[in-house]
Amino acid sequence: MRQIKKKLRLALRRGAARRLGIDRDERIARSYLASAGTRKLQIGCGPRILPGWLNADYHPKTRDVLHLDATRRLPFADGVFDYVFSEHMIEHVAFAQGRKMIEECFRVLAPGGTVRISTPDLAFLIDLYRPDEVPARRRSPLQEEFLRHFLATEIEHRGRNAPEDYDTFLINKFVRAWGHEFLYDEKTLRYVLEASGFGEVTRCAVSESAHGDLRELENVSRKPEGHLGLESLVLEATKPGSPGAAPAGAPG
Repeated sequence: MRQIKKKLRLALRRGAARRLGIDRDERIARSYLASAGTRKLQIGCGPRILPGWLNADYHPKTRDVLHLDATRRLPFADGVFDYVFSEHMIEHVAFAQGRKMIEECFRVLAPGGTVRISTPDLAFLIDLYRPDEVPARRRSPLQEEFLRHFLATEIEHRGRNAPEDYDTFLINKFVRAWGHEFLYDEKTLRYVLEASGFGEVTRCAVSESAHGDLRELENVSRKPEGHLGLESLVLEATKPGSPGAAPAGAPG
Protein backbone atom coordinates (compact mmCIF):
# COMPACT_ATOMS: atom_id res chain seq x y z
CA MET A 1 0.00 0.00 0.00
CA ARG A 2 2.86 2.38 0.84
CA GLN A 3 4.43 1.77 -2.58
CA ILE A 4 1.10 2.41 -4.31
CA LYS A 5 0.68 5.72 -2.49
CA LYS A 6 4.25 6.71 -3.37
CA LYS A 7 3.67 5.96 -7.05
CA LEU A 8 0.38 7.86 -6.97
CA ARG A 9 2.03 10.95 -5.46
CA LEU A 10 4.79 10.77 -8.06
CA ALA A 11 2.25 10.49 -10.88
CA LEU A 12 0.31 13.46 -9.51
CA ARG A 13 3.47 15.56 -9.30
CA ARG A 14 4.40 14.65 -12.87
CA GLY A 15 0.90 15.47 -14.04
CA ALA A 16 1.01 18.82 -12.28
CA ALA A 17 4.42 19.62 -13.77
CA ARG A 18 3.16 18.70 -17.22
CA ARG A 19 0.09 20.87 -16.75
CA LEU A 20 2.28 23.78 -15.62
CA GLY A 21 4.40 23.34 -18.73
CA ILE A 22 1.32 23.36 -20.97
CA ASP A 23 -0.02 26.45 -19.21
CA ARG A 24 3.33 28.20 -19.64
CA ASP A 25 3.45 27.35 -23.35
CA GLU A 26 -0.10 28.61 -23.84
CA ARG A 27 0.79 31.90 -22.15
CA ILE A 28 3.92 32.29 -24.29
CA ALA A 29 1.99 31.67 -27.51
CA ARG A 30 -1.00 33.85 -26.57
CA SER A 31 1.21 36.73 -25.48
CA TYR A 32 3.26 36.60 -28.68
CA LEU A 33 0.30 36.34 -31.04
CA ALA A 34 -1.51 39.17 -29.26
CA SER A 35 1.43 41.58 -29.44
CA ALA A 36 3.36 40.75 -32.62
CA GLY A 37 2.75 42.82 -35.72
CA THR A 38 4.38 40.43 -38.17
CA ARG A 39 3.95 36.94 -36.75
CA LYS A 40 7.00 34.73 -37.16
CA LEU A 41 7.57 31.17 -35.88
CA GLN A 42 10.99 29.53 -35.52
CA ILE A 43 10.83 25.73 -35.27
CA GLY A 44 13.78 24.03 -33.58
CA CYS A 45 15.52 27.15 -32.31
CA GLY A 46 17.99 25.42 -29.98
CA PRO A 47 20.05 28.11 -28.22
CA ARG A 48 19.55 30.62 -31.07
CA ILE A 49 16.81 33.01 -29.96
CA LEU A 50 15.63 35.33 -32.72
CA PRO A 51 14.21 38.68 -31.51
CA GLY A 52 10.66 39.28 -32.69
CA TRP A 53 10.03 35.59 -33.33
CA LEU A 54 8.05 32.97 -31.45
CA ASN A 55 10.97 30.65 -30.73
CA ALA A 56 10.08 26.98 -30.25
CA ASP A 57 12.04 23.80 -29.59
CA TYR A 58 11.43 20.23 -28.45
CA HIS A 59 13.97 20.79 -25.65
CA PRO A 60 13.60 24.46 -24.61
CA LYS A 61 16.79 25.87 -23.12
CA THR A 62 15.11 28.90 -21.53
CA ARG A 63 11.68 29.62 -20.07
CA ASP A 64 10.74 32.01 -22.87
CA VAL A 65 11.03 29.27 -25.51
CA LEU A 66 7.88 27.36 -26.44
CA HIS A 67 7.97 23.58 -26.15
CA LEU A 68 7.01 22.19 -29.55
CA ASP A 69 6.94 18.74 -31.13
CA ALA A 70 7.21 19.54 -34.83
CA THR A 71 6.26 15.98 -35.83
CA ARG A 72 2.72 16.45 -34.53
CA ARG A 73 -0.10 18.91 -35.25
CA LEU A 74 1.16 22.37 -34.32
CA PRO A 75 -0.82 24.02 -31.49
CA PHE A 76 -1.94 26.99 -33.59
CA ALA A 77 -5.02 27.93 -35.57
CA ASP A 78 -4.94 27.99 -39.36
CA GLY A 79 -3.28 30.95 -41.05
CA VAL A 80 -1.87 32.77 -38.01
CA PHE A 81 1.78 33.26 -39.07
CA ASP A 82 3.38 35.37 -41.76
CA TYR A 83 6.71 33.53 -41.71
CA VAL A 84 8.02 30.17 -40.50
CA PHE A 85 11.74 29.41 -40.26
CA SER A 86 13.56 26.19 -39.39
CA GLU A 87 17.34 25.77 -39.50
CA HIS A 88 18.99 22.34 -39.56
CA MET A 89 16.09 20.64 -37.80
CA ILE A 90 14.07 18.73 -40.41
CA GLU A 91 16.94 16.28 -41.01
CA HIS A 92 16.54 15.09 -37.40
CA VAL A 93 13.16 13.45 -38.09
CA ALA A 94 12.13 10.70 -40.49
CA PHE A 95 10.94 11.63 -43.98
CA ALA A 96 7.24 11.06 -43.16
CA GLN A 97 7.55 13.24 -40.05
CA GLY A 98 9.36 15.93 -42.01
CA ARG A 99 6.57 15.96 -44.56
CA LYS A 100 4.02 16.27 -41.76
CA MET A 101 5.98 19.24 -40.40
CA ILE A 102 5.94 20.95 -43.80
CA GLU A 103 2.19 20.34 -44.14
CA GLU A 104 1.67 21.91 -40.72
CA CYS A 105 3.81 24.90 -41.72
CA PHE A 106 1.49 25.34 -44.70
CA ARG A 107 -1.58 25.16 -42.47
CA VAL A 108 -0.46 27.72 -39.89
CA LEU A 109 0.84 30.20 -42.48
CA ALA A 110 -1.48 32.92 -43.72
CA PRO A 111 -2.10 33.16 -47.49
CA GLY A 112 0.97 34.81 -48.97
CA GLY A 113 3.08 33.65 -46.01
CA THR A 114 6.51 32.12 -46.54
CA VAL A 115 8.40 29.21 -45.00
CA ARG A 116 12.22 29.05 -45.02
CA ILE A 117 13.83 25.65 -44.50
CA SER A 118 17.60 25.25 -44.05
CA THR A 119 19.09 21.76 -43.88
CA PRO A 120 22.29 19.87 -44.80
CA ASP A 121 22.44 19.33 -48.56
CA LEU A 122 22.88 15.73 -49.71
CA ALA A 123 24.25 17.03 -53.02
CA PHE A 124 27.04 18.79 -51.10
CA LEU A 125 28.17 15.46 -49.67
CA ILE A 126 28.01 13.70 -53.03
CA ASP A 127 29.99 16.49 -54.66
CA LEU A 128 32.62 16.28 -51.92
CA TYR A 129 33.38 12.64 -52.69
CA ARG A 130 36.42 12.15 -54.93
CA PRO A 131 37.40 8.57 -55.85
CA ASP A 132 41.12 8.06 -56.44
CA GLU A 133 40.52 6.80 -59.96
CA VAL A 134 39.05 10.17 -61.04
CA PRO A 135 41.92 12.60 -60.36
CA ALA A 136 40.55 15.19 -62.80
CA ARG A 137 37.67 16.00 -60.46
CA ARG A 138 39.25 18.44 -58.07
CA ARG A 139 37.63 20.02 -55.05
CA SER A 140 37.32 23.76 -54.66
CA PRO A 141 39.56 25.48 -52.07
CA LEU A 142 36.53 25.89 -49.79
CA GLN A 143 35.70 22.19 -50.06
CA GLU A 144 39.29 21.30 -49.19
CA GLU A 145 39.23 23.65 -46.21
CA PHE A 146 35.88 22.24 -45.06
CA LEU A 147 37.19 18.68 -45.22
CA ARG A 148 40.42 19.48 -43.34
CA HIS A 149 38.57 21.36 -40.62
CA PHE A 150 35.98 18.61 -40.25
CA LEU A 151 38.54 15.82 -39.99
CA ALA A 152 40.55 17.78 -37.43
CA THR A 153 37.63 18.71 -35.19
CA GLU A 154 35.15 15.88 -35.62
CA ILE A 155 37.38 12.85 -36.21
CA GLU A 156 40.98 13.19 -35.01
CA HIS A 157 40.22 15.06 -31.79
CA ARG A 158 37.89 12.25 -30.78
CA GLY A 159 40.50 9.53 -31.07
CA ARG A 160 39.49 8.01 -34.38
CA ASN A 161 42.46 9.39 -36.36
CA ALA A 162 40.98 9.16 -39.83
CA PRO A 163 43.56 9.14 -42.62
CA GLU A 164 44.20 12.52 -44.19
CA ASP A 165 41.66 13.67 -46.79
CA TYR A 166 39.20 10.87 -46.17
CA ASP A 167 35.92 12.24 -47.52
CA THR A 168 34.32 8.88 -46.70
CA PHE A 169 34.55 9.64 -42.98
CA LEU A 170 32.86 13.00 -43.39
CA ILE A 171 30.02 11.58 -45.49
CA ASN A 172 29.32 8.79 -43.00
CA LYS A 173 29.36 11.27 -40.13
CA PHE A 174 26.78 13.52 -41.78
CA VAL A 175 24.49 10.64 -42.60
CA ARG A 176 24.69 8.80 -39.26
CA ALA A 177 25.63 11.27 -36.51
CA TRP A 178 23.97 14.11 -34.55
CA GLY A 179 20.62 12.34 -34.65
CA HIS A 180 20.23 12.76 -38.40
CA GLU A 181 17.37 10.69 -39.82
CA PHE A 182 16.98 11.85 -43.43
CA LEU A 183 19.14 14.13 -45.59
CA TYR A 184 17.45 16.06 -48.39
CA ASP A 185 18.61 17.19 -51.77
CA GLU A 186 16.89 20.10 -53.53
CA LYS A 187 14.69 17.84 -55.66
CA THR A 188 13.26 15.99 -52.66
CA LEU A 189 12.70 19.01 -50.42
CA ARG A 190 11.14 20.92 -53.32
CA TYR A 191 8.80 17.98 -53.92
CA VAL A 192 7.69 17.93 -50.27
CA LEU A 193 7.01 21.68 -50.29
CA GLU A 194 5.03 21.58 -53.52
CA ALA A 195 3.11 18.44 -52.52
CA SER A 196 2.12 20.20 -49.29
CA GLY A 197 0.53 23.03 -51.27
CA PHE A 198 3.31 25.60 -51.48
CA GLY A 199 4.14 27.54 -54.63
CA GLU A 200 7.00 29.82 -55.66
CA VAL A 201 9.72 27.55 -54.28
CA THR A 202 13.05 29.40 -54.42
CA ARG A 203 16.58 28.34 -53.51
CA CYS A 204 18.43 30.94 -51.44
CA ALA A 205 21.95 31.43 -50.20
CA VAL A 206 22.49 31.28 -46.45
CA SER A 207 21.47 34.59 -44.82
CA GLU A 208 19.98 35.94 -48.07
CA SER A 209 16.32 36.36 -49.00
CA ALA A 210 13.97 38.55 -50.99
CA HIS A 211 12.04 38.94 -47.71
CA GLY A 212 13.62 41.30 -45.21
CA ASP A 213 12.27 39.28 -42.29
CA LEU A 214 14.03 36.14 -43.55
CA ARG A 215 17.52 37.59 -43.98
CA GLU A 216 20.46 36.92 -41.66
CA LEU A 217 18.65 34.14 -39.80
CA GLU A 218 21.05 31.20 -40.06
CA ASN A 219 23.57 30.78 -37.26
CA VAL A 220 26.70 31.27 -39.38
CA SER A 221 28.87 32.01 -36.34
CA ARG A 222 28.84 28.37 -35.24
CA LYS A 223 31.14 27.36 -38.11
CA PRO A 224 34.15 28.84 -39.93
CA GLU A 225 33.32 31.44 -42.57
CA GLY A 226 31.65 29.94 -45.63
CA HIS A 227 31.23 26.46 -44.19
CA LEU A 228 27.54 26.68 -43.29
CA GLY A 229 26.75 28.07 -46.72
CA LEU A 230 28.67 25.25 -48.39
CA GLU A 231 26.87 22.45 -46.57
CA SER A 232 23.36 23.94 -46.46
CA LEU A 233 20.34 23.68 -48.71
CA VAL A 234 17.99 26.64 -48.15
CA LEU A 235 14.56 26.74 -49.79
CA GLU A 236 11.80 29.30 -49.37
CA ALA A 237 8.22 28.59 -50.40
CA THR A 238 5.13 30.77 -50.36
CA LYS A 239 1.56 29.77 -49.58
CA PRO A 240 -0.73 30.73 -52.47
CA GLY A 241 -3.13 33.61 -51.96
CA SER A 242 -2.96 37.25 -51.02
CA PRO A 243 -2.12 38.47 -47.51
CA GLY A 244 -5.33 39.08 -45.61
CA ALA A 245 -7.29 36.45 -47.54
CA ALA A 246 -9.23 33.74 -45.74
CA PRO A 247 -6.83 31.02 -44.50
CA ALA A 248 -6.71 27.72 -46.32
CA GLY A 249 -5.87 24.38 -44.76
CA ALA A 250 -3.14 22.05 -45.97
CA PRO A 251 -4.16 19.50 -48.59
CA GLY A 252 -5.08 16.10 -47.24
